[in-house]
Amino acid sequence: MDGQKENKYSHLTAIERKYLSFPARYLLNKKLLHGKVLDFGCGFGNDVRKLREKNIDITGYDPHYFPDYPQHKFDTIICFYVLNVLFPEDQEDVIMAIAHILKPSGKAYFAVRRDLKKEGYRTHYIHKKPTYQRIVNLTFESLYKDEFCEIYQYTPYNQIKRKKEYCIFCNPYPKLELITESNFSYAIKDGYPLTKGHSLIIPKIHCSNYFELPLEYQKNCWQMVNFVQKILTKVYSPDGFNIGFNVDKAGGQKVMHTHIHIIPRYQKDNQKINKGIRSII
Repeated sequence: MDGQKENKYSHLTAIERKYLSFPARYLLNKKLLHGKVLDFGCGFGNDVRKLREKNIDITGYDPHYFPDYPQHKFDTIICFYVLNVLFPEDQEDVIMAIAHILKPSGKAYFAVRRDLKKEGYRTHYIHKKPTYQRIVNLTFESLYKDEFCEIYQYTPYNQIKRKKEYCIFCNPYPKLELITESNFSYAIKDGYPLTKGHSLIIPKIHCSNYFELPLEYQKNCWQMVNFVQKILTKVYSPDGFNIGFNVDKAGGQKVMHTHIHIIPRYQKDNQKINKGIRSII
């Protein structure tokens, strides 16, 4: 719907509290807050302050109230009641950002509201501004659910034991470090890179032909291409990119699980830079 492209008052759902939020208490009591902890979307930082009082090594980030973006990786990341006020593409951006700054052995926890009966704009009871609220369902493991909230545990995709059927992309090696992950796809470095930073975007469902991939997964893969391109630009400073995919053996596909290549290009990479994608093929 046209009126839902921007939820400019989403940050006004943050409220002052004198006590730990329920998700924070739950994770604390279950001893799930390990190592260096980040509260992503911490609002006014109430949980950060209260958890520090309990000797938790925690940092807060919020684009509106604590805007210094984290510059290193964390053992545990919490994200409470953020996704409910974001549209789907923005939700996936948050999940990808969190997956990117989580250590390979780490875990993230998302709390979402379960007391919402319908989606839509409503006037916030404290801030008196229209804020959009969405019903959110994630693909990650559900740790807790009641009528008010649900807490999900995110474990990196390649750290989860899966079905035994062999597919290298359905069962990525645990030793790999994911670049990022979303509800629908994940990104890794190519095992046989054409250039420095050559990466793959891989949907989480087994489908060999890109054109048979559900549109929701196609859309998310390209959103992840945009996300990963920014990371590669920051890390490697390439001079250009080739982006594309192969379909079936005649099209050069080696692994029969859809994947998109994002290949940084450099002025001196000896790949006939004036030929573009034709040279890569």
